[in-house]
Amino acid sequence: MPGKSASLRFCAATAVAALIAFAASRPAPSQQPSFRAADGHFLLNGKPFRIISGEMHYARIPRAYWRDRLRMAKAMGLNAVTTYVFWNDHEPRPGVYDFSGNLDVAEFVREAQQEGLYVILRPGPYSCAEWEFGGFPSWLLKDPGMVVRSRNPQFLAAARAWLLRLGREVAPLQIGNGGPIIAVQVENEYGSYGDDHEYMEDIHHMLVDAGFTQSQLYTADGAEEVPRGSLPELPAVINFGPGEAQKSFAVLKSLRPGGPFMNGEYWDGWFDHWGAPHEKTNADQQAADLDWILRQGYSISIYMFHGGTSFGWMNGANSNGTNYEPDVTSYDYDAALDESGHPTPKYFRFRDVIARATGVTPPPVPTAPSAATVPAIALERSASLWDNLPPPVHSDQPLTMEEMDQAYGYILYRTVIAGPVTGDLTLGAVHDYAQVYVDGKLTGTIDRRLNQGSLPLDIEAAHADLDILLENTGRVNYGPSLPTERVGLLKGVTLAGHPLTGWDNYSLPMLTPGALPYATEPCHGPCFYQASFTVDHPADTFLDTSSLGKGMVWINGRPLGRFWHIGPQKALYLPAPWLKPGRNQVVVFDLLGEPGRTLQGLDHPVLDAPIGKGP
Repeated sequence: MPGKSASLRFCAATAVAALIAFAASRPAPSQQPSFRAADGHFLLNGKPFRIISGEMHYARIPRAYWRDRLRMAKAMGLNAVTTYVFWNDHEPRPGVYDFSGNLDVAEFVREAQQEGLYVILRPGPYSCAEWEFGGFPSWLLKDPGMVVRSRNPQFLAAARAWLLRLGREVAPLQIGNGGPIIAVQVENEYGSYGDDHEYMEDIHHMLVDAGFTQSQLYTADGAEEVPRGSLPELPAVINFGPGEAQKSFAVLKSLRPGGPFMNGEYWDGWFDHWGAPHEKTNADQQAADLDWILRQGYSISIYMFHGGTSFGWMNGANSNGTNYEPDVTSYDYDAALDESGHPTPKYFRFRDVIARATGVTPPPVPTAPSAATVPAIALERSASLWDNLPPPVHSDQPLTMEEMDQAYGYILYRTVIAGPVTGDLTLGAVHDYAQVYVDGKLTGTIDRRLNQGSLPLDIEAAHADLDILLENTGRVNYGPSLPTERVGLLKGVTLAGHPLTGWDNYSLPMLTPGALPYATEPCHGPCFYQASFTVDHPADTFLDTSSLGKGMVWINGRPLGRFWHIGPQKALYLPAPWLKPGRNQVVVFDLLGEPGRTLQGLDHPVLDAPIGKGP
């Protein structure tokens, strides 16, 4: 067929011409952009380069505000931004990936480049970051043989699949490919967790196989932990807080005299726990440390430049193996840029220090959007949780959330008690917060945070329904308990010393509140409340939760985060892009619901309310 042959010759000639043009347009190998560690320095295109970076996490910032926050970073004098990639956000179920909307990490990286910033990527697979389970997806724990952060074959297989998939998204954006990613971290502070260099090599090679070969790979640890967490073939950077700069760099120099020298996390603030006072830090000390580090010519990444918000269920928790301290929703962190993107006095202190050290005048500071108030919103329509339960799964012993293929939210355990009986109800291991009901009446709570495990019951009836409504208040994100962070009643239940069996397990993930039969009748106890409010011109606001008990808020279907009357946080950040002109819908789930409560929008955050005060 002569016509087809001619067409094929034309296509082939066109393809060859295109390849020649593409090859001609690419710089010669010697001209390719590059970033590497050599001769005691970081070298950008062969010349010494000092990183002055700040951390911000795209998942903690509304996508519509990414560029605003990046411009604020540039205006403080930063030349790079650092971000974690949270595995659990991107792979909510095995093999199901999400890089859309607020999770479009590649777009965040591109926007950073467009704003003149380089990017340091921290893909883990472990993150920490006061993020739920340190960024690990909860489904890892469904496998009883799984051991995270180890050479456990199941874990390595899951981590490898994740990193290879992530590489498809962002490896093309490394500097050697013309993108802004100059460095990629291998694991994260492993030296404070373990001492297994074979495991670290496993993660190192996974990243190489995922395509992260056109930027500088590195490790990060506390200075004393460098021997346990680093790899000899990669640069080691160190993490520390105020007042520790000179000592920490002296340790690094003794271990790695050839450099390069970088502070991978400088903690310019701290995070808050439920039931504990709001953290406030010393800006004078931090500005002095920053000045000293830059005058030495060292590199730095400020943790955090902008903390943002752990929206939804994504707050983590701390534990030393015995205690449990869940984090609040806000990740304001007392950072240079506050939770809603406004520069603080610390921002301007740091800006001045950086300008003096570099001799470069930064761009003007952009004007941050103003916050607005919203009049009181009456929570008049409600629906009881008890009237809207899903079908249960029956089991002999209580099931964990992971066994129920559930990541977050609540789980209700129900059984029948043969009475009369008097004695302690003992929950072997509570992860994390349980409300106990007998025949629908609340009889007490058991809180992992307070190291509680039992409460007395006196059941006089021959038969009684026992309900245990349990909340995941945030899996631990740091420390030795990571492999054991399953959620639920982990070691069975006894009453007066006798095991209780035969349970109905109700899965209540509450990712979205769903369609419920709301009515105007009063609702007490675990209740959903629905209301609407109007705004003419959407603006940032802070949703006052001081009249509420314990639960979650959604706006237009988006989960804002948790509230808890014990403080210190009593208002949830509501960004303007999540509102719309006209009518907006709010849904509240409150474990301690009562009729007549209201919400309102404040023009300021409430992060330091008195501790332990109820609604």
